Amino acid sequence: MSNSNYQKVTAATLLVALGIIYGDIGTSPLYVMKAIVGDREISKMLVYGGISCVFWTLTFQTTFKYIILTLRADNHGEGGVFSLYALIKRFGKGKLVIPTILGATTLLADGIITPPISVASAVEGLEVLIPSLPTVPIVIAILSGLFLFQRFGTQKVGFFFGPAMVVWFSMLLVLGISQIVIHPEILEALNPMYAYQLLVEYPHGFWLLGAVFLCTTGAEALYSDLGHCGRDNIRITWIFVKTALVVNYLGQGAWLMTQGSQFLEGRNPFYSIMPQWFLIFGIIIATMAAIIASQALISGSFTLINEAISLNFWPRVALKNPTNTKGQIYIPSVNTILWIGCVLMILYFKNSEHMEAAYGFSITVAMLMTTFLLSYYLFYIKKMKIGWIALILFIFAVIELSFFAANVVKIKERWMFLFFELFIFMVMYVWYYSRKINNKFLKFENIKEHAFKLEELSNDDTIPKYSTHLIYLSKADKLNQIEEKIINSIFSKKPKRADVYWFLHINRTDEPFTLDYEVHEIIDDTVIKIVLNVGFRIQPKVELYFKKIVQDLVQQNELNLHTRPDGSTKYNTEPDFKFVILEKFLSVENEFSVKEGWLINSYFILKRMSISDTKAFGLDKSDVVVEELPMVYQPTTNISLNRKK
Repeated sequence: MSNSNYQKVTAATLLVALGIIYGDIGTSPLYVMKAIVGDREISKMLVYGGISCVFWTLTFQTTFKYIILTLRADNHGEGGVFSLYALIKRFGKGKLVIPTILGATTLLADGIITPPISVASAVEGLEVLIPSLPTVPIVIAILSGLFLFQRFGTQKVGFFFGPAMVVWFSMLLVLGISQIVIHPEILEALNPMYAYQLLVEYPHGFWLLGAVFLCTTGAEALYSDLGHCGRDNIRITWIFVKTALVVNYLGQGAWLMTQGSQFLEGRNPFYSIMPQWFLIFGIIIATMAAIIASQALISGSFTLINEAISLNFWPRVALKNPTNTKGQIYIPSVNTILWIGCVLMILYFKNSEHMEAAYGFSITVAMLMTTFLLSYYLFYIKKMKIGWIALILFIFAVIELSFFAANVVKIKERWMFLFFELFIFMVMYVWYYSRKINNKFLKFENIKEHAFKLEELSNDDTIPKYSTHLIYLSKADKLNQIEEKIINSIFSKKPKRADVYWFLHINRTDEPFTLDYEVHEIIDDTVIKIVLNVGFRIQPKVELYFKKIVQDLVQQNELNLHTRPDGSTKYNTEPDFKFVILEKFLSVENEFSVKEGWLINSYFILKRMSISDTKAFGLDKSDVVVEELPMVYQPTTNISLNRKK
């Protein structure tokens, strides 16, 4: 179990929080004011109204919704849409699946557009020094290097992230103050009346919310990273981060009001407020911050998919642990998908200005889904009064639906991006609901009814011994149950004789880092059921765990290893373990409805593309036997077959 949520607040933990949590939201000053002003005429209503909208968005969306409210919804210290779903799924009766899939899909899609827009916005600062510099190849090179580095893990450079982000936010603060002292009247922009005037009185002002929303896009990722730092560390560092962000936005606004031109003319206010001598240093610091922001999104995507696999929302894929750091995962297939997606993004959009137009839609959907799931948490777990929940839902529904409406118009700029989101959504939908159909056809039997027959087979010397220890992975979570297909596998055709029959059930818990087991001996030293409880953030290594359990039982004199003084055979002193995996394939006898046929066939296509149970559960191939079973879901009933006379 993770105790990160309750860890002490120290200088080191605050530094870690700065390095991990704020990459996405912290790099938003690179492009937010540029996106708000765009090619519009610079005016007091536009600049003051834009900053006011940004300030109150950061206050309501980031501070109130995420920092104060949503961070309370921790699953033993872990955050994110799947952790929230795991907490409340028993209250939803199936109504929470689609919102969870939508939230996860859109958050994963964010991992494809945040790295290109952050890195491109940083690198484009070089155009101020070298106007004709081609930035696209530089951005692609930086992103490719970042994705290539993932396989080695980020532990070696992780210690650098915190200090680098301290430098970044300090720079934001100093640059902002340097402009505010020139035009202190800009502080009036914090008045919410300017936000109201922009949205209501400025021509097409409401649609500027699409650009304003870019200031809070990292809030959802912030919640997902809760487990890395803990709630208190995030809340304390947010005071410094929000101050730096708001001061920098005010500084950019002050510069806009005093720079003496009616239009931006392609300039970025972020770089324009820097002294000329500092520009190259500013670009380097901004690029480092953008790389750290990208790293946070990539690591978050790996964690998201790992949780999706554990909660049966995603096919099993190869997972690796590049370092010994707890929770650090590398998923090669996801890394490749994200890299290709990021490169295609920069090739398609060319620069950050075009990406700004497409950015934001996905995260508004993710935020809406989190709000919906959060209402269940507040009602069922926090027992909050329905009136307060209704008020909270109303406030955030108005804010987020307004942002959603302003971002929907961006669909025409990002229509090709929808294919990626649709692909992710369909994979999760097919995998989850197909497994539910699958489980309907599972038949369970009482182990005790077969126990004496198993004991008789174990002692029958007329049948060649199949294995000393025969282990079946079982889906039966009750201690006295076993699948019918496992009993058939043991007794049908050539009976499998063994000294000990083990039935091992892996229970993926709703807690993130559980790792314990229960033992139920049906017949002493002959028929044993084990329930292995594994947290949804742990990558299971079943064979390793099983052998450790056996070792514990032997040491406690609860198990005879069935080795003779001269070995289990006269040639071998070690007992042999044999895991049997029952692999299903779709029988030709099936006859489906259109929807079920599409779901089941898609499921088996995905299953063929995913890794085997042997790899997924961490089993050694030499110890595994795979048996293929035909699965008949809907047998064909009306067969017209006539015999000729």
